[in-house]
Amino acid sequence: MTQGLRRWTWPRPGVRQVLWAIGVCILAELLLGVFLSLPLDGIERASAVVVDRHGVWLRAVPTDHGRWRLRADLERTDPVFISRLVAMEDKRFWFHPGVDPGSLVRAVLTDLSAGHIRSGGSTLSMQLARRLDPHARTLRAKLLEATRALGLELSLGKRGVLTGYLTMAPYGGSLEGVRAASLAYFGHEPDHLTDAEQALLIALPQSPEARRPDRRPDAARRARNHVLDRLHRLGLISAGAAQEAMQEAIPRRKSFPVRAWAATGDIARAPGATAPTIVSTLDAGLQSRLEIMAAQTAAGQGAHTSVAIVVVETHTRAVRALVSSSGSAGAGSWMDATRSLRSPGSALKPFIYAFAFEQGLAAPETRMIDQKVAYEGYEPENFDRSFHGEVTAREALANSLNVPAVNLMARVGPAAFESRLEAAGARLVRPKGGLADPGLSMALGGEGVDMRDLATLYAALGDGGIAKPLTWTQKEAALTPAHPGVRLVSTAEAGQVLDILREAPPPPGRAPPSLSAGAPKLAFKTGTSYGFRDAVAAAIGDQWTVVVWTGRPDGGARQGLTGREAALPLLFQVFDLLSHDSHPASPQTPQSAPSALARLDEAGQGPQILFPPDGATLLADGLGARSRGFALTAKGDGLRWYAAGAALPDGVAGGPPIWRPDTPGFYILEAIDRRGRKATSKVRVK
Repeated sequence: MTQGLRRWTWPRPGVRQVLWAIGVCILAELLLGVFLSLPLDGIERASAVVVDRHGVWLRAVPTDHGRWRLRADLERTDPVFISRLVAMEDKRFWFHPGVDPGSLVRAVLTDLSAGHIRSGGSTLSMQLARRLDPHARTLRAKLLEATRALGLELSLGKRGVLTGYLTMAPYGGSLEGVRAASLAYFGHEPDHLTDAEQALLIALPQSPEARRPDRRPDAARRARNHVLDRLHRLGLISAGAAQEAMQEAIPRRKSFPVRAWAATGDIARAPGATAPTIVSTLDAGLQSRLEIMAAQTAAGQGAHTSVAIVVVETHTRAVRALVSSSGSAGAGSWMDATRSLRSPGSALKPFIYAFAFEQGLAAPETRMIDQKVAYEGYEPENFDRSFHGEVTAREALANSLNVPAVNLMARVGPAAFESRLEAAGARLVRPKGGLADPGLSMALGGEGVDMRDLATLYAALGDGGIAKPLTWTQKEAALTPAHPGVRLVSTAEAGQVLDILREAPPPPGRAPPSLSAGAPKLAFKTGTSYGFRDAVAAAIGDQWTVVVWTGRPDGGARQGLTGREAALPLLFQVFDLLSHDSHPASPQTPQSAPSALARLDEAGQGPQILFPPDGATLLADGLGARSRGFALTAKGDGLRWYAAGAALPDGVAGGPPIWRPDTPGFYILEAIDRRGRKATSKVRVK
């Protein structure tokens, strides 16, 4: 039964097989060694893009070398552009292992016969290897690129290599990557690109400086049109579309939008902030409105004045807006005032009373004496230079009397007071050359604190006495409710202090909240530093904690501007704004009127499209015949509308025509009047 079975054995290897095996091992080791020496962190070291909580662009932060390198995302890059790029640059990209042998051999033979580099023969993988580790263009360098391209393919795969190329490709100046180029030259993400835009993005990396659109527009136009011509010859674009694309103007470079520059810089550079796109807690719409409000306030308070605002959602400690300065042109206006150590004036008094209530040293109705007193040479006096005799603790805090506050500070103990605030996350700093130990003057602003720490302390009052760090990303904010925090003061005493602060008189021109329907019921406190250098106001209302500062960035004195007069009105304006829902802003809001409304033209000059304006991006809630569509409006008589050359039906009952695009992308809308005059608007539908 077993006679028909033969025992299987490995064939004895010959000399050729042994040599092949050794060669394969040596090649594998060589590939691995060369690949491991490649600085792959160049792909990961991209510019961080900080967006607001709705995904609206706030700011991109350049890399360490000052380059704008935005991480590419294949899912959000126009697929037609990707297919055309591959067809033009590396038509066998999806099939070769990183090196195209035919193209490489042909390029090497051409270069050898010419005696210098004439033909590259580089695949996209080889171009990425050269970007990761630039070398002089020699035959030896070409072989090194080929070896490293094989390693890149093994490690990253095809999509990873393509992502790396689209992240690091040069586009002129400090721009790297298709996303940075699309935003800088076209003003939008590369998810939908016109034929002309695609051709320009394909042409630029081959000679980015010689073809820079902002410096050499003629060279950029020739290179773009050459690509369009090649795309036509490859059958990837029709002759008519190519000719139409060639007529488009060469774009100028645009500046990246910047909002909340101080906060976004901190967010992008924070430890562990490695994601290419960071979703912050900031609200772009609120930020924009507060920046305008801060600039107006600063302008009304005299030259060299700056304004800073911090808005925190109390429960999550999410920073919803941070205005670091009012943007004035004076010296120091670039400084982040929310990080500067400033005297809080009387803004720390609520915590003195809270600690005194908690320790049983006083109660809101405790009678206190407001009279002249000296503490080892220190003689505090009230702001109005008078004394009020017997008052309750409630009255003393609501009216910000100095002598009772210093009296309680002496009982609480300056060292204990300072340590409790610092345990809650606030840093207090004594003036240089001052006392080594904390003193009673701390009750009246004798130690400096920054606005962010002041917001941390006030948010603790509004959250039952629990102090937690401010949060700057949505991920952090989601974890805050479960964060145990640090007990600053007991819940009961925190509530007592808030009740007292709600009784403080409102700013001039404001009726008390009890007499105003819908007015915010704020628990607020103001502070004024020595020499009127700093005017501070802080408040807790509804779900918000807000701190406002006005002053000079250089710390110079200002005549007579107190916290109540200079900061408190702005604080109430901020809460007025917060009482209305803020809407997310567009990443790049137009700074001028729509083109059709830029000026009032004389009658008889033809139709003018009012909506959508030329260059607009339209966000569709659906596509096709069942979608809501867009109502088209224009000035003119007997208008007929066309979208991408197709006639649109008239509006119902004399209303505007409704356009319902079938697919996302770019469209040309036309409105033609009775005399045949035409207005056009080029828009993008997303």
